[in-house]
Amino acid sequence: MVIPSTLPKAGKMCVLISHAGKLPHPATWEEYRNVVRACNDAMRKAKVHLELKLARDVKNNKKGFCKYISSKRKTRGNVGPLLNEVSALVTEDTEKAELLSALFASVFSAKASPQVCQALEAREESCRKYDLPLVEEDCVRDHFSNLDTHKSIGPNEMHPRVLRELVDVIAEPPSIIFERSWRTGEVPEDWTKASVTPVFNKGKKEDPGNYRVDSLTSISGKMMEQLILEVIIKQVEEEKVIRSSQHGFTKGKSCLTNLIAFYNGMTGCVGEGRAVDVVCVDFSKAFDTVL
Repeated sequence: MVIPSTLPKAGKMCVLISHAGKLPHPATWEEYRNVVRACNDAMRKAKVHLELKLARDVKNNKKGFCKYISSKRKTRGNVGPLLNEVSALVTEDTEKAELLSALFASVFSAKASPQVCQALEAREESCRKYDLPLVEEDCVRDHFSNLDTHKSIGPNEMHPRVLRELVDVIAEPPSIIFERSWRTGEVPEDWTKASVTPVFNKGKKEDPGNYRVDSLTSISGKMMEQLILEVIIKQVEEEKVIRSSQHGFTKGKSCLTNLIAFYNGMTGCVGEGRAVDVVCVDFSKAFDTVL
């Protein structure tokens, strides 16, 4: 009996070993070559089929497409040596992780100022006038049914496909948890955990301040955020709190619509011969400081 020492690979010849210690029969070599050719053809066809499927489904599976492209890159964007507080290069992975962790944690405020506390108390008092909506099971079922199965799993290792396919069975327990969290203002501890990855922005790669946080949280926590967001948006639209000039984080508007509106207003003022002053404000680490 002839057994290949390794699995056949494209462009490589595998060594055959016989029990008798002799060279294999020519017929056996020919059979082996046919198997290798068939295997290589199957791999090529599978690769073409995969790439064609990724290209066709790029609108619905952008993450899978980008992941495949990234896997073909020759270089990997790993975090290189970093400068610590004393301007010394840190090369160990553990030390780099601790350095970035301390930097990311420094942008958060452990305790709110008295002015912020008073503002929160005033808002809470005004919100008591309105009845908090109930988190109905049908609403939770609709959200789970529309989950994107191509999304990554969170720290709780619960795949979105499992939640989507078992929505009819598991819709009731999450609705109870969401309702309890909504009423008490408390969040389950598992929802506060996240898989954090440093992503380089621009500048010197040795500077830890040039890295931003890419955080992956649990799907249940994201679902709760969507439920709260829908209620907030509905109330804001009904009360007309947001002005029409607000373009950021507004449905149907974007940076492009903001730029068009700004350009239209400025050119109109210039055409009328009026003076135009523009003040640009940039909030450093704005996304990192959102609690």
